[in-house]
Amino acid sequence: MGMTEVRRFLTLLLLAGCGKQGALAPVPPNPPPVAPVNAARAPTPEEMLVPPTQSIPRRVDDPIRSSQERPDDRFNLPPPKR
Repeated sequence: MGMTEVRRFLTLLLLAGCGKQGALAPVPPNPPPVAPVNAARAPTPEEMLVPPTQSIPRRVDDPIRSSQERPDDRFNLPPPKR
């Protein structure tokens, strides 16, 4: 086994031990997050990890579906010949 393989093995071994060990919690000197203005309680760390619906919008601006025939486009011209 060469030095490259040993280094690769040690790197993989070190990375294998870097996984999450427990539940998420704020670091002791820092306070937990405050509740939003209109919320009854502060969100939990698990709730804060779920992205809101607005951050993953669905695409609704394409009026033509891929299965439909596209109409002629007079501006869709071939590239100019040189």
